Amino acid sequence: MGKRVRQSTALLSAVITELARDTPSWNEVTRLIDSTPVPCGASRETVKRSDLAGHAGYGYCASHSRFFWGLRLYLVCAPDGMPIIWGLANPKIGEREAATAMLDHDRHLIAPGQVIVGDKGFAGKEFETFVTDDLGAHLVRPDRKDENPRFGRLGGIRQWIESVFDTLKGQLTLEQHGGRTPAGVYSRIAARLLALAAGIWHNWLRGVPAKRSLIAYDH
Repeated sequence: MGKRVRQSTALLSAVITELARDTPSWNEVTRLIDSTPVPCGASRETVKRSDLAGHAGYGYCASHSRFFWGLRLYLVCAPDGMPIIWGLANPKIGEREAATAMLDHDRHLIAPGQVIVGDKGFAGKEFETFVTDDLGAHLVRPDRKDENPRFGRLGGIRQWIESVFDTLKGQLTLEQHGGRTPAGVYSRIAARLLALAAGIWHNWLRGVPAKRSLIAYDH
């Protein structure tokens, strides 16, 4: 069973996209973008022997004030949490660089005129130009102290994607994925994102107000 799942990452991603297309989430103008750590090892011996060597690396999680060894999950989702685009990257790769590569690969999933909301980590003229000129979208992020005010702090909106990550880490055990190879990690993360997408899709069909609520499926 595990081997079949590892070979089906592309299929899982395709199903996530089709579920998103089948909900009102797809037509939302706003998209949220952020990244979160995906730890893959907790000891030096694991790091030395892991098949993820060359893919994973050391990074820093600012929200928990700790270092980790693993990957970073980059996620573009609708405001209700529906996954639209996702990818995994070595944490040593800069956020803007990783996000540019991911968005460029799946640019067909970004509609012209959409508003992509990110944090200060995505601040940079080159990245903003890419989003505006190449994707035809608009980048909105909190203002830095060294620039003229444009968008404000955006604290409330930024909490939306943080709550999406909380769901992935809490009910869907993102950080306990158990993957030991690149294919294993990718497939297990894809499976969790698919579970989230399926829950949101089903809640849209049932008319549940809290679209990301998975309590009914948490057994």
